[in-house]
Amino acid sequence: MSVFQRVRMPSLDGATGWVKSDPLGPAELRGHVVLVNFWTLTCINWLRQEPYVRAWSQAYRDDGLLVVGLHTPEFSFEHDIDGVRQAVEVRDIDYPVAQDNDYAVWSAFANHYWPALYFIDAEGIIRDDHFGEGRYEQSERVIQRLLGVARDLVSVEGVGVEADASWDHLQTPETYLGYGRSEQFASSRDAAFDQRGSYELPQDLGLNRWALAGEWTIGREDVALEQAGGSIAYRFHARDAHLVLSPGARDPIPFRVLLDGEGPGSSHGEDVDEDGNGLLGDGRLYQLVRQHDTVQERTLEITFLAPGAEAYSFTFG
Repeated sequence: MSVFQRVRMPSLDGATGWVKSDPLGPAELRGHVVLVNFWTLTCINWLRQEPYVRAWSQAYRDDGLLVVGLHTPEFSFEHDIDGVRQAVEVRDIDYPVAQDNDYAVWSAFANHYWPALYFIDAEGIIRDDHFGEGRYEQSERVIQRLLGVARDLVSVEGVGVEADASWDHLQTPETYLGYGRSEQFASSRDAAFDQRGSYELPQDLGLNRWALAGEWTIGREDVALEQAGGSIAYRFHARDAHLVLSPGARDPIPFRVLLDGEGPGSSHGEDVDEDGNGLLGDGRLYQLVRQHDTVQERTLEITFLAPGAEAYSFTFG
């Protein structure tokens, strides 16, 4: 447990909008044990943590716990509060969520991570924190201690994209595609930044490397498809493969996913069917692959059937 010297919870006044609540100030928070959760809607680590935070909110609300979500966007399209509202509805989040587009609350907490949890007592003093996934039992015990209650821990099992990662089989790291943080790019020509370029897949794609095929513009935080039929390929080793996508300002964009050159069959993710067909309708994280039996090294290729697709980062689980 972190040691704090009576650090008071910073104000939430810097929030740029609220979902499921009017703005919360000292009067609304007074007397509550508060759990502040920093998140961003495309973060796989937050998605896997969220079932626990949701369960704690429901289990301890009547004991005086108030959970406050702080949505601080990582990517540009996540500034749209309508996207945050949609994420709140899809995830059945029933506690207040503040939109922190200017990073004002993030900075007030001196926070650096998604997800991040801050545990605040009824006097407004930060008593503990935790960054990233895991430590769920200890976190719930902190909540109980601050509330002055003692009972069995809640039972939580994430499903779909919220399921815990298969850590024993996870050998591929998060990979950003925009040149600001990109690594392991393996197309047969050098990347051209902020301008349209034509790319081809290499004959052999090494483990944890990715490549483009077709007409793409590689920007600082994403790669954007300029012509229908463009593809992204990735050689990975993990149970799950996800890709953060946005259609930009365009209509929904159909896509197809192949695994080792064939439809994924039973290894399809929740956002594609057995033949690999999917639809890019809104900006979020898409689960493309979930291997149910033997987890092995595979090559994923996603092809977009219309221009305009924006791809930001691969994550795995």
